[in-house]
Amino acid sequence: MDAEARPKARILSPFRFVAAWGPGLLVMLADTDAGNVVTAAQSGAQWRYRLLPLLLLLIPVLYMVQELTVRLGILTGRGHAELIRERFGPGLAWLSVLGLAAATIGSLVTEFTGVAGIGELFGLSRGITLPTTTAILLIIVGTGSYRRVERMALLVGLFELAFFVVAWLAHPSLTTLAADAADLPLANHDFMYLAAAVIGATFSPWMVFYQQSATVDKQLQPGDIPTARWDTGIGAALTQCLTGAALVTAAAVFASTGVPKSLSSVGDISAALTPALGQVAGRLIFGTGVLGASLVAAIVSSLALAWGVGEITGYRRTLEFRPFEAGWFFAVYATCVVGAAATVWAVPDLIWLNIAAQVLNDFLMPLVIGLLVILAATVLPEPYRLRGWYLWAVVAVSTAACCLGMFGGLEEVLR
Repeated sequence: MDAEARPKARILSPFRFVAAWGPGLLVMLADTDAGNVVTAAQSGAQWRYRLLPLLLLLIPVLYMVQELTVRLGILTGRGHAELIRERFGPGLAWLSVLGLAAATIGSLVTEFTGVAGIGELFGLSRGITLPTTTAILLIIVGTGSYRRVERMALLVGLFELAFFVVAWLAHPSLTTLAADAADLPLANHDFMYLAAAVIGATFSPWMVFYQQSATVDKQLQPGDIPTARWDTGIGAALTQCLTGAALVTAAAVFASTGVPKSLSSVGDISAALTPALGQVAGRLIFGTGVLGASLVAAIVSSLALAWGVGEITGYRRTLEFRPFEAGWFFAVYATCVVGAAATVWAVPDLIWLNIAAQVLNDFLMPLVIGLLVILAATVLPEPYRLRGWYLWAVVAVSTAACCLGMFGGLEEVLR
């Protein structure tokens, strides 16, 4: 973004601690999207609690990756794609944005599939839910203020807390959970494929692009870094616990039967939960959580792509302008939202994409995280540069997550 076109910061110093919160928490709430919930529920239904330890072990890895976007965004004033273009040239920048586009498209289709599924649970056709959702998403982002968009998205995202209520009502067995944690069928192809989906659901390219660009658009300063780190850390723990709640719910409901279930859509999940949890918890509370997660993820992933494209083409890209003042930026966002809604409307049977989209992220992770680590180790000022033991720790845990995710995905492809 040009310095002349960028509006002046409006954060008042007495309230700076509170004002600096938002980008990390919002991107993490978006990570608990419809595809993530379906993946977690499928994992719990098929393998009970066996994949829950993996979900929780990914919390520090997720924090370590996303915290680098905080440093880069605040200290360079550049979005992720813009930094890649400046450091490595337009070719690699476009390649990274193409990967972002693939992840965003897959995510958006799963979000609108989730919204359509929730609507159908209550007798609402796609002809009602999809246009209504599209209009809401366009209105939220067309307000002309990053902070206003952030507040509205966070408010919607709070509906995801419903997952904790549903998990509590499912009465999970701690004894069974402990036994499953020690019984991991690592030689089973289906287990490894779902493990890959869990990893891919945790890390998505649009998370990196969004959080770095959001810290720039919000005009956070070096003094905000400690607060932004807390924002990211709490968000990382919250998103994995919310996803874990969906897994625990499915595991608890089906633990007594011992029969693996196929839960490929939010409708399947709700229908399966209703007999055990009742009409309110199984349908209304769970549906509320999925709806909140889907809306937030649609906003975040679409904005990430709009920012990413803008950063390598040079068009004006900020939520601080009205749609007609930053036409290309809002056009990319609107195209993502409207296109995904139209796709789900035209091709209803896309539920297979829910888990496949998460596995795709595994194959995009090495490029996204690799470039992020290189940038953090080379372009940051010396006191904030990624170096020493922490550099090698980030490389080690990121490599392990990438390898495990790609191994599980490749096993399924090569079967």
